[in-house]
Amino acid sequence: MLNALQGRFFILPAIAFLAGIFAHFGFAPYDQQWAVPVSLIALFALLHHHKVNSVRTAFGVGLAFGCGLFLAGLRWVHVSLDIFGGLPLIVTLILMLLLALYLALYPALACYLFIKYRQPQWPLFNVLLFTSAWLVTEYLRGIVLTGFPWLSLGYSQTTGLYGSAASVVGMLGLSAIICLLSTLAFYTIKRHFKSAIVLIIVAFGSFSLTSQHQLIEQDRSVNLALIQGNIEQSAKWDAKAMWPTITRYMDLSREHFDSDVIIWPEAAMPAVEGWVQDYLKLMDSAAAFNDSAIITGIIGRTPKKDIAPNLAAKPPSSINHDYFNAIMTVGNATDSRNIGGIYQPNHDNRYYKHQLLPIGEFVPLQSLLRPLAPLFNLPMSSFARGDWAQNNLTARGFKFSPAICYEIAFGDLVRANMKSDTDFLLTISNDAWFGESIGPHQHMQIAQMRAVELGRPLIRVTNTGVTAIVDQYGKIVNKLPQFKEAVLRANVKTVTGETFFYRHGQTPFVILFGCLLGICMLAGHRQNRLTQKLATINDGYSLTKD
Repeated sequence: MLNALQGRFFILPAIAFLAGIFAHFGFAPYDQQWAVPVSLIALFALLHHHKVNSVRTAFGVGLAFGCGLFLAGLRWVHVSLDIFGGLPLIVTLILMLLLALYLALYPALACYLFIKYRQPQWPLFNVLLFTSAWLVTEYLRGIVLTGFPWLSLGYSQTTGLYGSAASVVGMLGLSAIICLLSTLAFYTIKRHFKSAIVLIIVAFGSFSLTSQHQLIEQDRSVNLALIQGNIEQSAKWDAKAMWPTITRYMDLSREHFDSDVIIWPEAAMPAVEGWVQDYLKLMDSAAAFNDSAIITGIIGRTPKKDIAPNLAAKPPSSINHDYFNAIMTVGNATDSRNIGGIYQPNHDNRYYKHQLLPIGEFVPLQSLLRPLAPLFNLPMSSFARGDWAQNNLTARGFKFSPAICYEIAFGDLVRANMKSDTDFLLTISNDAWFGESIGPHQHMQIAQMRAVELGRPLIRVTNTGVTAIVDQYGKIVNKLPQFKEAVLRANVKTVTGETFFYRHGQTPFVILFGCLLGICMLAGHRQNRLTQKLATINDGYSLTKD
């Protein structure tokens, strides 16, 4: 009790919490890539402290580190909960804490496994154990309960020294490199010679790891016009603002019909497709007449499958129709002139969002949650889910692999929708939900990672920013300022060739580190049992001798 009163009981978790906060400076918009490995070294050092001698204490240290990272790095979530969720400040703070605690369970589990199976006499074994435990738990965080892979360690290196390695090992592989470098650096500081040798090998080997030399830039290029309307979120789903919003985007586009493809952001047409079909036909005709194409976000609607005839005959509603967060092409889809256009209701040149945002686009247990608070009854929060893999959008003969907003954070999904003949990755979004916070910059960084992994230029179009063009190496080559009504014109060349990551994905690395974790746990368990038996024998021998 005296130690607790003096604060000693809380010193280690407090240091871990501060290390987690420090780690978030490694991500956008700060981009201090060295902050993440330094924070991991601090965490690893805490796990070697003599007071961290139980799995319970290790779990607490890992939980504190995760809470620091996610409370600081995801503070932008508070903006949407506070301004658009309609909840009191104290409630939004509690929800933020609960979210951080949930996400912190994964690094806490990694620390738990490390302490449970570590072997003090085997430093390199401990390096593999910690790295594999961290990778497996980080992977699980990206898939459990629909997944939330935000602030995965690898994203901090998107434009860092080891960024190009993502073309081979992907974002999770970069997380592994960071863990290896950090843990080996710790043992090197502790003057473990073998760790120093391995550290040098990993550092230089990872630096030269790339498959970007297989990418070939072509002479063929597309002339783009990216439209940033800067519509306030408070007006986004206001029925009175629907036509003014659509008109603003068309007014901004009219002077740019000399471009090959004009791209509008997510839900730039804040209307169900059936409401604006006549306008879509006019857009289709105007774009086709000018030998151009328009790609726009919209709300799609299709009749539900296997619905009873009496319900199917009723006016469209959520009972007999599915509604989708969609993106579609109108105008000329081919590389030859076609003044007839392509648009038809529910035509094939479209994409329906698959990875929906919990609460924002669908509400789990909605019959229970929706009556509780406005947060659970946001506009357009009852979307259906599109297929996992869908066809590319085609516009003026170019093929775009689409991802809508939150989907860009899911590397497997983006990879599944890219084809060998895809010309560009395309992501449209509306980050007005997060105001002037750090959220949109982290979102941009995640999109850059997809360009590196898949070896294709990426086009990102948003309502309020960051609207940008990213090359196949993950570098932003052009962008618009945030919160400004503007148009970004650019000529972007196509790229051919396939990265190692595109061909194989992250599955081999997940299997590899899953197997490594299993082997380490088995070996650690056996060694712990052997140590206990030897300790028992020694105790018995000592008693007999006495």
